[in-house]
Amino acid sequence: MPELRSAGSHVRVALLAVASARECNTLRKVTLVQHSPLFANISPADCREIVSAARESEFLRRVTIFREGDPIRQVVLLTSGSAKVVRLGQNGTEVILRVAGPGDVVETTGLPAQGRHCSRAQVLSASAALIWEAGVFQALAERFPALRRNIIRVAAQRLEELEERYREISTEKVATRLSHQLLRLFNQLGRRVNGIGTLRINLSREELGQMTGTTLFTVSRLLSEWKERGVLSAGRERVYIHNIEALREFAEDDSEATPLPGCGPSQESQAKPSLSRGNEEIGSAARIQSKL
Repeated sequence: MPELRSAGSHVRVALLAVASARECNTLRKVTLVQHSPLFANISPADCREIVSAARESEFLRRVTIFREGDPIRQVVLLTSGSAKVVRLGQNGTEVILRVAGPGDVVETTGLPAQGRHCSRAQVLSASAALIWEAGVFQALAERFPALRRNIIRVAAQRLEELEERYREISTEKVATRLSHQLLRLFNQLGRRVNGIGTLRINLSREELGQMTGTTLFTVSRLLSEWKERGVLSAGRERVYIHNIEALREFAEDDSEATPLPGCGPSQESQAKPSLSRGNEEIGSAARIQSKL
């Protein structure tokens, strides 16, 4: 009998240890999402229950999270790193719809547990994420109204950003568009190191061109010019912003910084994407909101 009581005591201790480990793991997950827009104004108790249904995963750089046309099976929220969400035009040209960073759901169209992905997501830098099965997350959204409201709010904000980028592509010059995009990325992903803003994202100059509707040559020219002015410096897939106020002035200035050598209006117009590409982005965002 003493042996049985001792065995039962050991089992209880083991169960308590497992429960404690699970609770610690859940609390750690809560810490990871506490600044995510998806969890804004959600009580700690509800947040614990929501994140406890997620599993953790890691992605290596350049890994594809999902492809356009894949069935929607999961909801992926980044807790570190970054990823780009892209669509391909009819001619195979890649258009970057957005860059997701820590606290972002990679694609809001994955929130309804139905249908297929309308874009492709690729990891830009080594990332960690919380992943819910789509059906499980859909049930959580129906159970917790605050989570449902946040899903709609996030989709609306992304639609607003796409509309703003479409307006910039349609009405503003390249230098203004590029400075606006760098500021958006800086606010989303930038870090300050010794008072210097460092934009820590793995985006090539070609990819920056895809986000702003211009060419690799034009992006390289503008970054080189701004480097000479001491505003920023650019490395391979990295931008260091030294003078954020000067970059904001470029964003507010509607005049082109310097004319493109040997480039007339016809070439400059070729650097802009067609309106149909902008319509494709807006249409994609509209479908996101309609599905919610």
